Amino acid sequence: MTGLTWRGLHMKGLAWGALLAAVALAVLLGPWLAPYDPAGQDVALGAVGPSATHLLGTDHLGRDVLSRVMVGAGTALVGPVFIAVGTTALGATLGLLAGYRRGWLDAVLMRLNDLMFALPGLLILIVVVGVAGGSYLTAVLALIVLGAPYDIRVIRSLVLSQRELAYVDAARTLRLSTRRIMFRHVLPNLTPTVTANLLLNFVFALIAMSGLSFLGIGLPPGTPDWGLMIQENRTILDLNPWATLAPTLLITITAVVATLLGDRVSERLSS
Repeated sequence: MTGLTWRGLHMKGLAWGALLAAVALAVLLGPWLAPYDPAGQDVALGAVGPSATHLLGTDHLGRDVLSRVMVGAGTALVGPVFIAVGTTALGATLGLLAGYRRGWLDAVLMRLNDLMFALPGLLILIVVVGVAGGSYLTAVLALIVLGAPYDIRVIRSLVLSQRELAYVDAARTLRLSTRRIMFRHVLPNLTPTVTANLLLNFVFALIAMSGLSFLGIGLPPGTPDWGLMIQENRTILDLNPWATLAPTLLITITAVVATLLGDRVSERLSS
């Protein structure tokens, strides 16, 4: 690959990273940078379009859309981050154990994996969260469990090929412990895939959690959250479309940037 192409990819990676950093900054500083109280209502004002006072207008209860979008970044993104980390850690660990140890552990995990793939994940998620009372924490834990089988299968297939390579045979010859071989030698060679899976898991979790919020599951009404904002403001598109478009665009942009950044990081680590 030419230096110019590498430079272009590097600049794209920086741009994607900068966009995600801006979103992360909104998560951390949104409550302090928001120009208005996100829960503050002005029913007399109602839903109006963008103005010098309210840059993104107001919703049906007269709440400032920009403030709710900024504060809602925390609710919309913190859960998916925990889901991505939990799913990747669980999937990588179990996939590593199944692929390296084989035997009964591999057989049991693969049968459970097949069962999870055969079941309608979204329906199970809605039922589990609904039965548990619509708890946000329950939704996070359920998504970690439902997302792990994909990582388990991917990591296991890679470990099956890695365990036959010369460096693993050399480690066995030196009588290194199985745990050390797996986590100190095999796992680092899977870093590009694990990193890409981490960001893809984040995208999956972001969309899933936003979908649950849109359905009114996981968060109480009125909570600043991107998915919930779309549900609450879909009826005022003619009065202030930005009340719905702003959170929709932020979810879309964040998901696309995270996906592209995952591809870029994976390519970089693999080179």
